[in-house]
Amino acid sequence: QVQLVESGGGLVQAGGSLRLACAASGRTFSNYAMGWFRQAPGKERDIVSAISWGGGRTYYADSVKGRFTISRDNAKNTVYLQMGSLKPEDTAVYYCAASQRRIDVPSTLLAQYNYWGQGTQVTVSS
Repeated sequence: QVQLVESGGGLVQAGGSLRLACAASGRTFSNYAMGWFRQAPGKERDIVSAISWGGGRTYYADSVKGRFTISRDNAKNTVYLQMGSLKPEDTAVYYCAASQRRIDVPSTLLAQYNYWGQGTQVTVSS
């Protein structure tokens, strides 16, 4: 089992920044690829960004490329999502997730993720 706890969400004006953090506990964090997803009301849960267990490979959805940065600190069992130039359409509940992979690549499909956090609300006002 892996337990994931997100933090850092909140209310921010358009153009502002937030940094989300996801603290993991349980099994060896460095064995898991990690991802951030988001879900707006009435919409599906979509991937935002993902990072391989070694941290050397990343993935970004087109909608956030150039604005968001994912990183991880395996010594602290934590993955981060630095969000900049925020837009009202970024408003959603953001979820952290862990994916057990045999190779050091990001997981980009929701079905590849084994464990989920409870989510943190991000609201961007116009």
